[in-house]
Amino acid sequence: MLKKIITAMLLLTIAFYSFGCYTNTHIVGKGAQTSQVVEERQWYVLWGLVPINKVDSQSMAGGAKDYRIETSITFMDWVISIFTSVVSVVPSTVKVMK
Repeated sequence: MLKKIITAMLLLTIAFYSFGCYTNTHIVGKGAQTSQVVEERQWYVLWGLVPINKVDSQSMAGGAKDYRIETSITFMDWVISIFTSVVSVVPSTVKVMK
């Protein structure tokens, strides 16, 4: 009986954390023209409601006119949030492909 409860709790925890996985993509101009990638981590409190730091994708593009912006929760963000979500801090990753 205890083994079934622990298994159910583990599955619910995994499901709870995987519901937040997403990727948003924005194309600026013609999109990425090279394979150069700039990556920064965006931090939020209150489980994603209030940003702590400002990630400026335009400055990450470094003056490029054509680039792609990808905002997502990566596997590493998920691992970090296992420990930091207890105090309501969660990360996401912003990538700019030039």
